Amino acid sequence: MFEKFSRSWELVKASAAVLRSDKELLVFPVISGIAALIVLATFALPIFALKLFSHGFGPVQGILVFLFYLCQYFVIFFFNSALVGAAMIRLDGGDPTVADGLRIARERIVPILGYAAIAATVGLLLQALKNKDNNFLVRMLGSMLGTAWTVASFLVVPVLVANKVGPIDAVKKSIELLKTTWGENAVGQLGIGFVFGFIMAGVIIVGVVLSGLGFTVSPYLGFALVVVTILSALTVGILQSALSGVYAAALYRFANDGVAPQGFEGMSLQTAFKAR
Repeated sequence: MFEKFSRSWELVKASAAVLRSDKELLVFPVISGIAALIVLATFALPIFALKLFSHGFGPVQGILVFLFYLCQYFVIFFFNSALVGAAMIRLDGGDPTVADGLRIARERIVPILGYAAIAATVGLLLQALKNKDNNFLVRMLGSMLGTAWTVASFLVVPVLVANKVGPIDAVKKSIELLKTTWGENAVGQLGIGFVFGFIMAGVIIVGVVLSGLGFTVSPYLGFALVVVTILSALTVGILQSALSGVYAAALYRFANDGVAPQGFEGMSLQTAFKAR
């Protein structure tokens, strides 16, 4: 396991170097976040205005929730595909632009929509299991299945971007690759999540404290510090999303192709991902 942790850390560091060399990759999480907020507003405003959930949860409400999940997942996967596509160009030694990433995502838009439908269905089922009205064991099962799905589906987007396959085949391929990358997959995701979670917590705590002190001096200073805190937290989230995308692209290339992309040479990781 220590070997897998060491390899994962090497991959994370190399992925961060790729991200530093091509900061345009940060544009995709920004656009994705804005688009996701637009989708949220598009659904939330009519729902609250018309009080569609005031009389309980029925078939109409279920359809609305599914459509919301579908649209949100589609937006996330579309721009994540653009990020991964651009990252793969970089890993091949190219110099990708934002337009290149968006072009790659548009070319795979139908499979991306299909995968969004799968993810929305899985998300609703998992949410039903984790419902607070269920007993503890059912909620725990839902959480465990959710973690398993996150790990198993980590390479779906790189598979969709790099291959002309449908969403079901992409999920199958991601699960197949999990057999040889489970350690790097889990450790990489947890490691990136832990590091950025720690940074995010620090940003929020420091921001809240400084904002509180700022308001005691001047309302304008306090408000300015609140804005700075929010922007800092958003920046951390953007960096985490972009790094995860580059990491997924690099891990896929190692596991599927067995060759080191540009920027990852000399890491001697190819043999670690041979099928067992």
